[in-house]
Amino acid sequence: MEKTLSIVKPDGVKKGVIGEVIKRYESAGLKIVALKMLWMSKEEAKGFYIVHKDKPFYDSLTDFMSEGPIVVMVVEGEDAINKVREIMGATNPREAAPGTIRADFATDIERNTVHGSDSPQSAEFEIKYFFSELEIMKG
Repeated sequence: MEKTLSIVKPDGVKKGVIGEVIKRYESAGLKIVALKMLWMSKEEAKGFYIVHKDKPFYDSLTDFMSEGPIVVMVVEGEDAINKVREIMGATNPREAAPGTIRADFATDIERNTVHGSDSPQSAEFEIKYFFSELEIMKG
């Protein structure tokens, strides 16, 4: 079984769609095996998004991700990374398919409600960034 990380970003928490995001994952046959709410500092957000440090949106993204609480979760299932990304929709909500999380709730490319790991390598880094092995349910 594959594991991936998903985040309900500050705009999603503010809109009250945490339960809806979880429901959509579970309805697709995925399982939530770890879950918590936290509020990242700017430095923690910079550490999480370190892969984007040279991109022009890095500062605004890390400002946004540290402006309010987020919900981080480990999602498990067959082909979990691709399934979560499909359920989330395209990064730009204007390009997201109808019925996806971003099409339904996001306002723009940055305030796009959710994050999901894009590869097994990023999933491994991102899960370890927020969760210890003790916090992730087994089988």
